[in-house]
Amino acid sequence: MPESTEQSAVSRRRFDTVFIANRGEIAARIQRACRELGLKTVAICSEADREAPYGSTADSFLCIGPSSAAKSYLNQDAILLAARLTGAGAIHPGYGFLSENAAFADAVEKAGLVFIGPTASSIATMGDKIAAKRAMMAAGVPCVPGPDTALPDDPASVEQLALEIGYPVIIKASGGGGGRGMRVVPKADQLHEAIALTREEARKAFGSPSLYMEKFLGHPRHIEIQVLCDDHGNTVWLGHRDCSMQRRHQKVVEEAPAPGIASDIIRPVGMACVEACRQIGYRGVGTFEFLYEDGAFYFIEMNTRLQVEHSVTELTSGVDIVQAQIRAAQGEVLNLIQSEVICEGHSFECRINAEDPDTFLPSAGIITRLALPQGPGTRVDTHIHAGYKVSPYYDSLIAKLIVHAPTRAKAMARMCEALAGTEIEGIATNIPFLRALFEDHAFARGETDIHYLEQWLKLRRAAA
Repeated sequence: MPESTEQSAVSRRRFDTVFIANRGEIAARIQRACRELGLKTVAICSEADREAPYGSTADSFLCIGPSSAAKSYLNQDAILLAARLTGAGAIHPGYGFLSENAAFADAVEKAGLVFIGPTASSIATMGDKIAAKRAMMAAGVPCVPGPDTALPDDPASVEQLALEIGYPVIIKASGGGGGRGMRVVPKADQLHEAIALTREEARKAFGSPSLYMEKFLGHPRHIEIQVLCDDHGNTVWLGHRDCSMQRRHQKVVEEAPAPGIASDIIRPVGMACVEACRQIGYRGVGTFEFLYEDGAFYFIEMNTRLQVEHSVTELTSGVDIVQAQIRAAQGEVLNLIQSEVICEGHSFECRINAEDPDTFLPSAGIITRLALPQGPGTRVDTHIHAGYKVSPYYDSLIAKLIVHAPTRAKAMARMCEALAGTEIEGIATNIPFLRALFEDHAFARGETDIHYLEQWLKLRRAAA
């Protein structure tokens, strides 16, 4: 009996070898998921990462360029050529680098390979913050007050728009992300200068000067909703996370679930995210990011990739998100429905960075001694080992320390024990800073917002 069109399309997405287009702990994490699924892996490295331990456990390992990320991990031509030469059937981009590059996703598919992620069109839609806001409003997802259009060129029209929204406002680059391309405007006399500065920053950083304006929320929390979708219209959300502990818009500690938010408040938001995924034909894993203030949610962006903090959701939901992402890319039908998603207990993740705990300046060098915590409810995602050389060329993240326990208080206590049992010598790390943070009373009570950590650091420096 001949295959149906749908069956034929699914069979064409089958693959037995995954090319991991990334490095560090996420490369090791993807390799583990592939191994558990019975898939072969191709690992890559730059000249700086030749001694990466995941290279020895991959089925193939090759160097694709110099230490500079632009000439290696961001070199699309080199990655595609290497994937074809090694016989890989799919490319997993991890996070960072090319993970949210719509042109790269399109090039992968045109090369006859499977991109383990959403379609190029989904990445493009959600990568443009204006288009993303428009799509979310159409799906009923609550958004930050402000229009779903780019700022006009006419100064008078811009001034009127700011008055209608109400000061303070925030100017954002429509192609921005990662905390870049945004500027808060507290008063009307600072508006035009802020627009000019942000527009130039956006042009240089993102290749587009397009901006938009929204209401600036004074004391919000950063809440995320994790979604998982297949190619057959099935979508679920896997609970929520609080990622409010940020320094310079970069997350430091994440937890799931977000404390103090009742299920009847967040459930409609989660279902709206599910509906938005259906409307845009989303495939794979993704994260909806919200600001939460005074009991209300406001959509800010969607990350169309695996996130660093996916691990806390894995521990509370019991779903291996990386494996589910790979299965979705192969065309499989989602193996759970919303009523089967049950999140239990509480989880924390600490990002262990190779950086000075006081100045936060990067710290490169050789790890001379390494002791990592073990035990029930404790997990470490990392690629480092004693003798490993931490490179100055890339992000300072070297490990993720994750714990899970029945309650938030017990999870905090477990994280304190895990941090006390983590020793990394030879380089500086942010572990002393994290240990101090987990002793903070306001954090322990869940009484924080996205500005809290910056204020806490200022007080800590003043008292030193």
